[in-house]
Amino acid sequence: MTEPVLLMSTESTPLVVHHNIASHRFEAEINGQFAFAAYERKGKRMIFTHTEVPPELRGGGIAARIVRVALEYAAREGLRVEPQCSYVEVFISRHPEFQPLVDRPS
Repeated sequence: MTEPVLLMSTESTPLVVHHNIASHRFEAEINGQFAFAAYERKGKRMIFTHTEVPPELRGGGIAARIVRVALEYAAREGLRVEPQCSYVEVFISRHPEFQPLVDRPS
């Protein structure tokens, strides 16, 4: 099951990001390949565990757009975020608007 499509676009390339609830990830299909940000859900927390973009698609900002959609979803849903994935951790550190979502384990 997936949630309704979430669209992200830049001037150059539109990117459709789906929230694949069954697989616990936000994903985009590009040229038949999938890029995604995976998470675990524990109550009102989203624990981001892994972000992956196929090697030939890297460097185009795909991971950043997927992670932004995922974090915007968390904010809308009132969820706390635990970035165990180093990419998500760095993304949040570079985007202060998402820092209030961070929930560090005790």
